[in-house]
Amino acid sequence: MYLFLVLSLHTLWVAVSIAMQHGHYDMCKTQTKSDEGIVWEYMACQPESKDMTPYLKVKLDPPNSTCGDPPEPFCAMGNPYMCNNECDASTKELAHPPELMFDAEGRNPSTFWQSLTWKNYPAPLQINITLSWGKTIELTQNIAITFESGRPEKMILEKSLDYGLTWQPYHFYAADCLDAFRMEPKSVKDLTASTALDIICTEEYSTGYAAHTKTISFEIKDRFAIFAGPRLHNMASLYSQLDTTKTLRDFFTVTDLRIRLLKPATGATFVDERNLERYFYAISDIKIHGRCKCNLHANSCTFTNNRLACDCEHNTTGPDCERCKKNYQGQPWSPGSYLTIPKGTANICVSSMPSTVRDKKEKQTITAVFPKVAHSTVPPARVSSHKRDCYCYGHSNRCTYIEVVNTAVCVGCRHNTHGQQCEKCKRGFHRNGSAKLDDVNVCLANICDNELLRCQNGGVCHNNKRCLCPPDYTGILCEKHKCDGDCYSKSGQESISQNLYLITIIIVTRLCTF
Repeated sequence: MYLFLVLSLHTLWVAVSIAMQHGHYDMCKTQTKSDEGIVWEYMACQPESKDMTPYLKVKLDPPNSTCGDPPEPFCAMGNPYMCNNECDASTKELAHPPELMFDAEGRNPSTFWQSLTWKNYPAPLQINITLSWGKTIELTQNIAITFESGRPEKMILEKSLDYGLTWQPYHFYAADCLDAFRMEPKSVKDLTASTALDIICTEEYSTGYAAHTKTISFEIKDRFAIFAGPRLHNMASLYSQLDTTKTLRDFFTVTDLRIRLLKPATGATFVDERNLERYFYAISDIKIHGRCKCNLHANSCTFTNNRLACDCEHNTTGPDCERCKKNYQGQPWSPGSYLTIPKGTANICVSSMPSTVRDKKEKQTITAVFPKVAHSTVPPARVSSHKRDCYCYGHSNRCTYIEVVNTAVCVGCRHNTHGQQCEKCKRGFHRNGSAKLDDVNVCLANICDNELLRCQNGGVCHNNKRCLCPPDYTGILCEKHKCDGDCYSKSGQESISQNLYLITIIIVTRLCTF
């Protein structure tokens, strides 16, 4: 009778716990249609994706790279003999300042930034355009740069993750990749899951004067599609990769972008030194869509005092919600999960108040869940904090010590782990064989991929969800050789018995101490 009561209360407690976990996502839920009607969909907390150009600052290097001071003539695009146009910074109608890279399109005549002409040839005409947000952002759509001149014959797109202190290449563009950068030409569509983060050189954007060939792109969505499918229909797969692969998250994350214009369009194999006014750079539009990076701890980002800042939730703080608030540092800070419960967690910062105060609050919470419980005659097992025996491989820093069985059990295991020492993976996750037990990526989602060959021992990935194993193997990744006879069932029964025993003791202990 008592065992039945305990297990029933345990079931209720699990249900309440799940409801409380959903509450972590309350500020990040939305109503969607399903076969059952209108339902709430819980998601990771992140600001909406939008045009990020209104929030950036632009800098040119050299600073005097814009045409018009002093006034100078230039030739019409694609026609070297019509050189009666003039750039004059002192006249609004003839000026081409940098801010015209970001103004509204569709105006006639079009507005654009324009550089000096190549009048100092053969000295290189090289200009850096730096775009800075003063905030970490995550790119969500293709970057598109529209040129009013011919597209450059040589150009590099670079990124910074430390506000311009260091730079790394993002993409190379050239009319001849081998000649310009010693790189074989390649398209993003040539990339696979194992090469998705490769830095490549493309030739398709570096030639042509026609009106329909003005744009240079950096393909974000095509790289997403490597993991989520060609129409991004399998976003769960992409989110799982983002959850477990920091290098993938960082690839789409920037604080600054830099456009390095290295050689203007010539449209020929040689430069016409008699008409150098025809060679220059001109950009009419730059489109950059993204969102503030808030580490999945905020669903909005505000622009105040000329700065972007996350409106942090989950007891976090900082420009990127990158740390726990004061008095909420009861466990190490972690970013939230892209996946919703039960596969993901909000990773809320927990209180670091003294244990006596925290225990009182915990008692109030449990009393509210179980307001009236009949007196139990089961001998109470005294529970106390016993940090000496609390070892959870870094996935928790809280334990419950059960003196009856002289055992410390980790409480609140994170990083998709569970078990007495957070040494096992939750259901739906598998052990990352290349990671140690104390690695935050020790447990990966149960998502397989034939290209990455995650299924072992000849297993085949089915619908990107599970491995179909050969007859002699089992396990999520076909990593286990099947036992002979009934050895597997016996060990499973023993494991279930041990878990039920521990659960029973913990629940009874909680009930009897109140």
